[in-house]
Amino acid sequence: MAHFDEISVDRRTFVKTVSAAGLSLALGGTEALGQSKPGRKRYAIVGTGVRSQMYQDALYYGYTDHAELVAICDTNPGRLKLAQERAKRNKAPIPQAYAAADFDTMIAAHRPDQVIVTTVDCFHHEYIIRAMQAGCDVITEKPMTNTSERCQEILDAIEQTGRKCRVTFNYRYSPPRTQIKDLLMSGIAGDILSVDFHWLLNTHHGADYFRRWHRQKKFSEGLLLHKATHHFDLVNWWLSAAPTEVYATGKREFYTPVMAKRMGLAGAHDRCLTCPEKDKCGFYLDLASNPALKELYLDNEKYDNYHRDQCVWSPEIDIQDTMNVLVKYDNHVTMAYSLNAFNAWEGYTIAFNGTKGRLEQTAVENIYVSGTATTQGAIKPKGITTTFIPIRGPAQNFEAWAGEGPHGGGDRVMLDDLFLPNPPKDKYQRAADQRAGAASLLIGAAANRCFATGKPVKISEIIRGLESPDYPAMPTHEDRVPMPGKSG
Repeated sequence: MAHFDEISVDRRTFVKTVSAAGLSLALGGTEALGQSKPGRKRYAIVGTGVRSQMYQDALYYGYTDHAELVAICDTNPGRLKLAQERAKRNKAPIPQAYAAADFDTMIAAHRPDQVIVTTVDCFHHEYIIRAMQAGCDVITEKPMTNTSERCQEILDAIEQTGRKCRVTFNYRYSPPRTQIKDLLMSGIAGDILSVDFHWLLNTHHGADYFRRWHRQKKFSEGLLLHKATHHFDLVNWWLSAAPTEVYATGKREFYTPVMAKRMGLAGAHDRCLTCPEKDKCGFYLDLASNPALKELYLDNEKYDNYHRDQCVWSPEIDIQDTMNVLVKYDNHVTMAYSLNAFNAWEGYTIAFNGTKGRLEQTAVENIYVSGTATTQGAIKPKGITTTFIPIRGPAQNFEAWAGEGPHGGGDRVMLDDLFLPNPPKDKYQRAADQRAGAASLLIGAAANRCFATGKPVKISEIIRGLESPDYPAMPTHEDRVPMPGKSG
């Protein structure tokens, strides 16, 4: 996720200190305001951190016959300049750059067809709504937003404006995950009665959330919103079902000052760059030695005082690192889910328990740290195992559908769906709109309420007017189930 507001000061305070018109003029762009090359859809991006780079590259060289990036917006002038230099390196038209305070001016000047929102999570709703009110459709990174109240504002704005909102759940497009959907649609496991789902973050990727803005709920609302919205959406889509009730527990017990002392440190410090115990800490992140991190973060601290390498043991952290969630669905399925951010390996195990047997998948992913040369969600060679075990009979193993690149090969397939003028017809209905975005984030939002109250939360109690997403047909409780054999 990008870094439109990855700052240690309040966003509104910060933007008042920036000369908005001066920034736009200083950074400039090669395209005249409001003009475009014929036949191309026009895009603007708000938030130019690391997550936005996938969209930048798609528009700079991947889909230039159909789309162009005409404007960019951020609080940080240094990252805006880097985004323009990225265009120059790709020999693409340089987008006009705008300060945060000039977002509405940018929309009025360039009249983009769509605005891509890759800001810090807690500000997604602001720019989604303002873009739609200005007449633009929206593409937003997950989560669509991170509280039920902000979700309601987005749903109301869509109803009022009639604009469209796409939520980029790239895991749906990953071939091995699409394969699971294909198997479930085939009825191999019958109708699903329960799901066991366990996601593991290792101490490279998992720890990284505790260095960055995600570590504070005022920005992220925790990993059940920022990270698990991917996972909840997968299950919603795999089951073609909507969540109805949530119960959850969570705690922070690994990334704490106490754990730092148990590991032999004096305690928490401010950041890695100035840490007096950097030689003793296995979680030390050297921003200065990594060119990509240095360029994007360390060199641009002077603009917003955002430190990318904050101490993972800090007492200021208020998100959980250990989470367990129970979810009920409208088709009577129940799911048991866990997310732990300090595991020995990265990936997941999932099992669908159906009336004909159990479908299992395990995925082992490579080490990843955001902003480095590592690839997010890349699957290790032979890292996918998919097995169906009938109620009685021998297990059947499936060769995983191949996918390469970020998110298990899902990013490129999703980008085709987003930016090609006539994407292929998709029987799996992987494109997600605001309904799917809401259905996933509301599980996390309900879980956060459970953390506070200790009581289960009904989704209907925290949102109104939410329609079920469009999903492919699945086996139902009315379908005939074969009698198991007496042996096997």
